[in-house]
Amino acid sequence: MFAGEVAWVTGAASGIGKACVEALLERGAAVVGLDVDLRVTGIASRPAYLGLHSDITSAEAIGAALEAGVRAFGGMDMLILNAGVFPAGAPIESLESSEWRRVFEVNVDANLTLLRECYPLLKLAPRDGRVVVMGSKNVAAPGPGAAAYSASKAALTQLARVAALEWGNAGIRVNTLHPNAVFDTGIWTEEVLAARAKSYGLSVDEYKKNNVLGTEVRSRDVAELAAEMCGPVFAKTTGAQIPIDGGNDRVI
Repeated sequence: MFAGEVAWVTGAASGIGKACVEALLERGAAVVGLDVDLRVTGIASRPAYLGLHSDITSAEAIGAALEAGVRAFGGMDMLILNAGVFPAGAPIESLESSEWRRVFEVNVDANLTLLRECYPLLKLAPRDGRVVVMGSKNVAAPGPGAAAYSASKAALTQLARVAALEWGNAGIRVNTLHPNAVFDTGIWTEEVLAARAKSYGLSVDEYKKNNVLGTEVRSRDVAELAAEMCGPVFAKTTGAQIPIDGGNDRVI
């Protein structure tokens, strides 16, 4: 489906980002993966993949990555903005300003820079540019102790909506996915899962499937939807916000 096209994925070293790389490669795209985690360079050993160690909070690092990726593959057709941080829980009265700024720097500011710097490439995409932004269930249904994360993802979602409005005349579509409880990622260790499940009076398996459909949402599920959002089925869709959470009673 994506033969001859180039996709870029941030936060590509693990979890949803890594799964996005795999899903896009399987659909024929060349893929550039960015991450501060050095493992990003080796997650796929094929000519169609380039992994770049890059800190997206640095405008200079983004510029260098764009230079390297474009020289390798020629351009940008798709951009998956997946990189983000989920800090330790803290009530507002205990939330340090430095932590608030750190979360916004990664989850919002870096993505603004990426969108701005990638626009000239996306508008040249022969089959029109596509952007998929990873939001969060917390945009619609925030949780206590997650003020910085919830607010930053809400801000990112608004940024994506404005981009959809502004970039439509260039043929670029911008859509947002809102995953929830994707446990096969680096932040969810067995110990954290066990502790969180216990706090709800559930087994780990029950906790993983604690949604309306009673199903577990995995990184690959999110990645498959992200890839399809870049495909022809969604060619007439922009500015959408799509949950992938098994159904959340607070959202529905």
